[in-house]
Amino acid sequence: MGILFSISSQSSSSPNPSLGELPESCIAVIMEYMDPPQICKLASLNRAFHGTSLADFVWESKLPSNYHVIIQKIFDGSSFPSHLGKRGIYSRLCSLNTFDEGTKKVWLDRSMGKVCLSVSAKGLSITGIDDRRYWNHVPTEESRFSSVAYLQQIWWFEVDGEVEFPFPAGTYSLFFRIHLGKPSKRFGRRVCNTEHVHGWDVKPVRFQLWTSDDQYDSSQCFLKGPGKWRYYHAGDFVVEDSNVSTKVKFSMTQIDCTHTKGGLCLDSVFVYPSEFRKVKEFLNYS
Repeated sequence: MGILFSISSQSSSSPNPSLGELPESCIAVIMEYMDPPQICKLASLNRAFHGTSLADFVWESKLPSNYHVIIQKIFDGSSFPSHLGKRGIYSRLCSLNTFDEGTKKVWLDRSMGKVCLSVSAKGLSITGIDDRRYWNHVPTEESRFSSVAYLQQIWWFEVDGEVEFPFPAGTYSLFFRIHLGKPSKRFGRRVCNTEHVHGWDVKPVRFQLWTSDDQYDSSQCFLKGPGKWRYYHAGDFVVEDSNVSTKVKFSMTQIDCTHTKGGLCLDSVFVYPSEFRKVKEFLNYS
């Protein structure tokens, strides 16, 4: 919600009150209707706005309702600073916070304050991952986890995983981040080797998810568009109780053994609030 303030220079003798003379309670009401980036911009106007922008009651409404539970899940007792105010907690949760031995990351979207989560390829169960004739872990700057799983060729393609997390109440969408072809850099420029890309246009790939409260969703599609990272939508699930962890199991399969398939990079699995599909263009490919 955008709010515009026009501040004109006034002489010291002007009888009209200035913006800096607004009571803190009025400024707080204004900030309650603003998103975090707007609050930070408003804080730069003067001391009154800056002081109010630091108040806990302003940032309490921007944090997830179960942020205490989320902090307990991500951090152990010694790693999360106890002196942080609500703004500091919000800022810390907006960072990429790693847990589960580095295989998962969770963060708050800075503009909307919504929980986002990702699971690395190393945190997934991939058929044939230990056989280097089929799969390899490739280092790359194009992943939050600094590496991706690259498939050269295989007959039976199956990827499974699960995550258990205290998601705030709401509807969430699960995506697989996939790239056809092997990206790399040559002389400082990005290049993509599509030599091994094949088999993904013969039969569709099937995506599925299950939750601990018996929800199920699925989708299927052909994989297309080598040279670009794509977010393939597996399905949606609903969280009603934010104080209880929701377990989500998911899979990606193409197990028609009449043909091989290969040349695929698997980066990670993402869980985003479903409303992001309306505002994040990169999520609307599949």
